Amino acid sequence: QAHAKVWHTYKEHFEHYQKGMISIVLGSHWIEPNKLEDELDISKCQKSMERVLGWFAKPIHGDGDYPEELKNEFLFLPHFTEDEKTYIKGTADFFAFSFGPSNFKPPNTLPKMGQNLSLNLREVLNWIKLEYNSPRILIAENGWFTDSHVKTDDTTAIYMMKNFINKVLQAIKYDNIDVFGYTAWSLLDGFEWQHAYNIRRGLFYVDFKGKKKERIPKSSALYYKQIIQENGFFPKDSTPNLQAQFSCDFSWGITESVLKAESAASSPQFCDSSLYLWNVTGDGLLHKVEGIKLKTRPAQCTDFVSIKKQLDLLEKMKVTHYRFALDWSLILPNGDLSVVNRQVLRYYRCVISEALKLNIQSMVTLYYPTHTYLGLPGPLLQTGGWLNQSTAYAFQEYAALCFRELGDLVKLWITINEPNQLSNVYKRSSNDTYRAAHNLLLAHAMAWRTYDEQYRPSQYGKVSLSLHSDWAEPANPFFESHSKAASRFLQFEIGWFANPIFKTGDYPATMREYITFKNRRGLSYTLLPSFTSEEKQLVKGAADFYALNHFTTRFVIDEHQNGSQYEFDCDIQFLQDITCLSSPSRLAVVPWGMRKVLRWIKKTYGDIDIYITANGIDDPSLDNDELRNYYLDKYIQEVLKAYYIDKVKIKGYYAFKLTEEKSKPRFGFFTSDSKEKASVRFYNSLISNNGFPADHSVCGPSSHEKQCSFCLFVSQKKPLIFFACCLFSTLSLLLAIIFFHKRKRRKRFKAKSIKCICVSF
Repeated sequence: QAHAKVWHTYKEHFEHYQKGMISIVLGSHWIEPNKLEDELDISKCQKSMERVLGWFAKPIHGDGDYPEELKNEFLFLPHFTEDEKTYIKGTADFFAFSFGPSNFKPPNTLPKMGQNLSLNLREVLNWIKLEYNSPRILIAENGWFTDSHVKTDDTTAIYMMKNFINKVLQAIKYDNIDVFGYTAWSLLDGFEWQHAYNIRRGLFYVDFKGKKKERIPKSSALYYKQIIQENGFFPKDSTPNLQAQFSCDFSWGITESVLKAESAASSPQFCDSSLYLWNVTGDGLLHKVEGIKLKTRPAQCTDFVSIKKQLDLLEKMKVTHYRFALDWSLILPNGDLSVVNRQVLRYYRCVISEALKLNIQSMVTLYYPTHTYLGLPGPLLQTGGWLNQSTAYAFQEYAALCFRELGDLVKLWITINEPNQLSNVYKRSSNDTYRAAHNLLLAHAMAWRTYDEQYRPSQYGKVSLSLHSDWAEPANPFFESHSKAASRFLQFEIGWFANPIFKTGDYPATMREYITFKNRRGLSYTLLPSFTSEEKQLVKGAADFYALNHFTTRFVIDEHQNGSQYEFDCDIQFLQDITCLSSPSRLAVVPWGMRKVLRWIKKTYGDIDIYITANGIDDPSLDNDELRNYYLDKYIQEVLKAYYIDKVKIKGYYAFKLTEEKSKPRFGFFTSDSKEKASVRFYNSLISNNGFPADHSVCGPSSHEKQCSFCLFVSQKKPLIFFACCLFSTLSLLLAIIFFHKRKRRKRFKAKSIKCICVSF
């Protein structure tokens, strides 16, 4: 009634010349049902909202009376007379409410009714719209808090503010809710009721212990200022989309993980020489006829059923390149050349050769470890795996075997996929992590040297390794420590392997110096391995191109940590920006990060050839995968900008991945049962257009492609060419003999004729 009296007073005496508006600020929370389909849970959530927000909102913004649920449960609740209802009803020119930690703490005082508290401001706005007939809304207080010891680095408050304001924008844009204002709480740190001075909620830090009570702007104040200036959120990279194409020899590929060879050698009807009778006794079974052997034909690539399935999918993709990985443990089960599984090698050769018939070249990965499957032969695992340097020599033997057996058909090789992610496996201590990484680097370098010295002169291929290369951004751009942390992450994550190969032959100086700094302070006992002069010479330059797997951008904060673990050495933590579009596996979609990492690679390691060997996102849809289409469109557009504007020498793009696996994030263009998704057609269009052209134009075959086509014809038709050569040689010889004999007979006939003439004289 007090509020209603003030409202009426203002309307009667002041509004006509002050032209103002008046309302009341109500506190609100938001609560969501445990089970979205459960009507009882939904009803409990509604009751909770009515008890907190509806208690005052319904009399003022509704019918002038308390919610029915409150009146039925709390009999002591005062009753409004009809005159009071009429007097109170509508006494607000807009709906004003506060939403923040004070509305959530302490949670045991809220009527949660067994349901879940939520920070979804958009849902509160929608509830108000539905309950009170779409009023104009002012968010009068909103913000978050930090602990009392935090001064100006209130990164959490920035991201909470970003989330809240983003929800308001969504409500305005997508739900047509009339929100006309937003007010951050609060300007200064102060006394926070039951929390006293134990938390801080101001945009400005107040030094309560200092004599002058100095006020210092926090990073949240700078961030809020930026939002006000931009009136919302603007993309970091505002470069407009390009209408351009990649070069005509650009590689458009698709990536698959380890390709498992078929267990059977080939279809039994071609390799089994026995004769069978079917259903002789009516049992529907085959019965072998003893003593009879039939003639069988030699095994052929088309006997492998799975290869035909792979080719069908590749043909639908319309790619020019196919990247897949071999299984080291299947090819060399003992880890050395004592036992070579020739059947598995033949299977892989068949995959490559059959793909070539479709004009699809293969990029072959020799070793593809994951955190769940290390992929090493059993005996090598038993002797310590990558902690034992002998594994590096075993890998060199294995690589040489693959180059020898498959190299005539393969022009692009990847030795090891994402060795910089094996810290997830060798994590007992940081020393184990760095030791394993050191041996992986040596293994790659020895494999590259083997190819360079023994096979490149005849095979003309290129070899590198694929590095996981996500971009890093400071989570709080207003603090230099966060920018340094992002730079440090790139050196620990990418430079760790890239620096020795593409730059100095040694680990990044930043990495060595930071670990030494932590050791001196007693915060870590890590020892980064040292390269001998021979090892530096071996490793430096051991790659023909830079291959990167890029999926997302990480938001990094500076967080000092103690302990001898790889993840502690870098002193960083990751912050999930919940306002970013994300996949079910929480991969943030940040397209401009792709361009930034490509430019960083060029700036750091020079003007080298670059292949993007894996780029993709998991999409839950089994058919219309709109998220993947959006991801491909935006990320490839950023690749084009890096190629066209920044002059980065990008040679190829490989989408990840061909087929998805059951019970794993859905990264595939095809389901596990080979069902095609909508993204296949979208990727087809990008490939056929070779980018984003203003006018559709088609590239003609390059001289390289023509040469490759001729090589392909020769490699595929060797028996036919040999037969043709033999036939031509035989015909040539036969013609020569005929010609010789005819000439000889002509000479003899001529001689006889001359002799006859002489006798007659």
